[in-house]
Amino acid sequence: MADNGAAVVLRDAGIDRAAVREAIVRHVGDRSTEPDAVAERDAEDAAALKAIGIDLDAVRAAIEENFGAGSLRLPRPAPRKRGIFGKQYFTTSGHIPFSARNKKVLELSLREAIRLKHKFIAPEHIMLGMLREGEGLATLILSERQVDFDRLRAGLTRSLEARAIS
Repeated sequence: MADNGAAVVLRDAGIDRAAVREAIVRHVGDRSTEPDAVAERDAEDAAALKAIGIDLDAVRAAIEENFGAGSLRLPRPAPRKRGIFGKQYFTTSGHIPFSARNKKVLELSLREAIRLKHKFIAPEHIMLGMLREGEGLATLILSERQVDFDRLRAGLTRSLEARAIS
């Protein structure tokens, strides 16, 4: 599997898949779900992204190419316990739409691509959008790992410039 620029830049900044996965589970718990619900949400998300010019399958393929197969899935949760009356607690159902922050990061990713005069959105653009937005779990994890955001931005931009030349 060939590394893309985003994976190399993150690795150079001391960020690896195992540490990020562990930090996500530590902060938000294990939120994986059943395959049918995931497939339904994916279809709705793909349609929403396609409406703004982003191919979800291409983004997913790029992420898995760079970070490994299954990198978008968290470990399966422990079975839910039933309460005294047999009701399961903390369950959710249905599609969870993009949050305002998700939409903002996608918009900022597009702005980064436009700023760099690119006609595509790569993982580096999405990371630049996340850094520009400046909040959320990704920023928290990078901050906890003491990543220098300015150096990370510069590395991501260099990676995109190298991609544009080749």
